[in-house]
Amino acid sequence: MGSVRAVLIDIDGVLTVSWQPLPGAVEALREIREAGLAVALVTNTTSRTRASIARTLADAGFPVSAGDILTAPAVTAAHLAEHYPGARCVLLNSGDIAEDLAGVTLVHDDQGDGEPPDVVVVGGAGPEFGYAALDRAFGHLQRGARLVAMHRNLYWRTDKGLRLDTGAFLAGLEKAARVEAEITGKPSPAFFEAALAHVGAGADEAVMVGDDIESDVLAAQRAGVTGVLVRTGKYLPQTHRDASGTPDHVIDSFADLPTLLRDLRGSAQQQL
Repeated sequence: MGSVRAVLIDIDGVLTVSWQPLPGAVEALREIREAGLAVALVTNTTSRTRASIARTLADAGFPVSAGDILTAPAVTAAHLAEHYPGARCVLLNSGDIAEDLAGVTLVHDDQGDGEPPDVVVVGGAGPEFGYAALDRAFGHLQRGARLVAMHRNLYWRTDKGLRLDTGAFLAGLEKAARVEAEITGKPSPAFFEAALAHVGAGADEAVMVGDDIESDVLAAQRAGVTGVLVRTGKYLPQTHRDASGTPDHVIDSFADLPTLLRDLRGSAQQQL
């Protein structure tokens, strides 16, 4: 499909909502695969491991395996290994992602060994983000712990509507403790660099498809990747209008992506 060699795809809100396939998404991904394009599913989802996500998607008919999936927790593990080797980390997250945090030393607030954590790692929001947990994290930050967050998403869409996410809590922690979080997932440039390395493509050979105009699309465009915004998932017209930039392309849903890629191919061939 022209100069496009790889497609980076957000999952939640693009392929699925509450893990149920959106209309036409399975068929569209199959068509993209059959066209020979490299595919990576790039997600800030922090409630499941890569293996669990792959099983759920495969059961729904998507042609994917765990090797196709790059998650914020997996990238976070690599970030911690590089920048804080051997650090004692407290994790605040909803869901069991320990499998994707291989090599990270996780400790609990109630271990009682007298050793404070070196890093507070914040994942996805859920019932665990109560006052007591957030106050403990605040205390660790006041005592010098670093703050690493997997993303800044303010909300995500479920089959019951929009739900509050980590960004709303993270902003409070940063302001109260007077620190700035290191972001490892989208929209971090390092996340897109890892995704491009994963598919073996240059930024000018890749397309990023997402429902979050800031974290998915505009962040990808700043990394040199063509951005495609879908009007599904968390997409809101007002958010689109108020965004900090303009997407390269906007489509109604992921089902329309194969047609867009064919159009891009035609444009690329005309320029040769």
